[in-house]
Amino acid sequence: MALLALDAARSAGASYADVRVSGVRTQSVETRENRVTDLSDGESFGFGIRVLVGGAWGFAASRDLSRPEVQRVARAAAQQARANRRALERPIVLAPADPVPDGRWSSPARIDPFEVPVEQKVDLLLRANAEALRVRGARFVSSSMDFVRDERTYANTDGTFTVQTVVRSDPAMTVTAVAPDASDFQSRQSDDVQPMGIGYEHVEQSDFIGNAPRWAEEAVQKLSARSVDAGSYDLVLHPTHLWLTIHESIGHPTELDRALGYEANYAGTSFLAPPRDIINRFRFGSEIMSVQADRRQPGSLSAIGWDDDGVPADEWLLIRNGIVTDYQTTRDQVAWISDLTGVRRSHGCSYAQTWADVQFQRMPNVSLLPGEQDLSAEDLIAATDRGIYIQGAGAYSIDHQRYNFQFGGQVFHEIHNGRLGAILKDVTYQARTPDFWNAMDMIGGRRSYRLGGSFTDGKGQPSQSNAVSHGCPPARFRNVTVINTGRGR
Repeated sequence: MALLALDAARSAGASYADVRVSGVRTQSVETRENRVTDLSDGESFGFGIRVLVGGAWGFAASRDLSRPEVQRVARAAAQQARANRRALERPIVLAPADPVPDGRWSSPARIDPFEVPVEQKVDLLLRANAEALRVRGARFVSSSMDFVRDERTYANTDGTFTVQTVVRSDPAMTVTAVAPDASDFQSRQSDDVQPMGIGYEHVEQSDFIGNAPRWAEEAVQKLSARSVDAGSYDLVLHPTHLWLTIHESIGHPTELDRALGYEANYAGTSFLAPPRDIINRFRFGSEIMSVQADRRQPGSLSAIGWDDDGVPADEWLLIRNGIVTDYQTTRDQVAWISDLTGVRRSHGCSYAQTWADVQFQRMPNVSLLPGEQDLSAEDLIAATDRGIYIQGAGAYSIDHQRYNFQFGGQVFHEIHNGRLGAILKDVTYQARTPDFWNAMDMIGGRRSYRLGGSFTDGKGQPSQSNAVSHGCPPARFRNVTVINTGRGR
């Protein structure tokens, strides 16, 4: 059927065509205290055809995988491409890509989450909830498991044919403690457990039942925590927190369509513009900062064999020693900056949420590389006289050019003379992106490197969602502004 789609597209006048036939299964199990609050299990199957006619894209899709429908959809995609030529500013130019005649790839999932009985999943979540509620002061707890299995076949007129199976798992818990007089409430999320591109073994390894009491205790401790004094502090940021700052302040600004203004309606553009003034010129951060993009890292959420342009998974530097060196690209974007980067091939960042969505540039895994010294979070804390240690991700905001931001967290400890002190609350830090990353003066080593990530990162209009990981070690940032977010303070 895929080859029939390509033949039909050629017959309709396409100079290039690709087709994706995919089946996606999703499952979500949600609980609160001692009951199940939601259980959903969905499956979607269909195909999408994208074509180039006269230098313009056209796309059409259908859930009816029959020979007449495949041919009709191919013709519809070509008709749309002809219509799109009226608004064409410059013809689409695809970067070269070596054909892959028979590619096969699967996520490293040992246990298919969809083969595990729902009753077993519910039992685990409810038992974990019960353990959290044993802690005095813990009043509410919610927990969940989300799973995705995406099986997609891809083919294009360059001669590529690939079959891939992507599996992702996301177990999560939130515990809320309430003061005896109901004057305050504090929550603790299970940020120690991040979503991963592996199977149900991730749930088993996460030990929610064993960890739930600790998360509950930390929520209770936050009730009696001292409210932070606003001011300037050195921050030691744990990987369970820092991954989100990387995602928002590095991952999104280095998307090439944002930098060139093609993406603005959903989450804005980028301050890293224009590329001609940025590549190999702009100092994003300190010299100890190097940021790698990749779609190869085993177990990461964005790991694949080939992207939705048929390009092999790539690995490259976005930032080297603090200087921006490249952006995230697809085959139809490479020519925009190849004279600046010297890179003539796509970095493999094409992705579509489902068979019914047209593929476009999406974020790969974007990670802060560890330092040469094998330092730990404890080493960074020991070297800090006055600071705050932040774990877990919390509320945040960032402007539409990814330039000014503020981030909260889950657990905050004051640092005094190289030692962890009392727990704090109402902590949020503010900065401008380049100022913040240039303030990084210490970074952890390879053994302290961990993966965090987002199971649902939105982009585009209509919006599409993808999953992406961000690895990093702990890092220290000097003299960062901290504000107090407590009511009436």
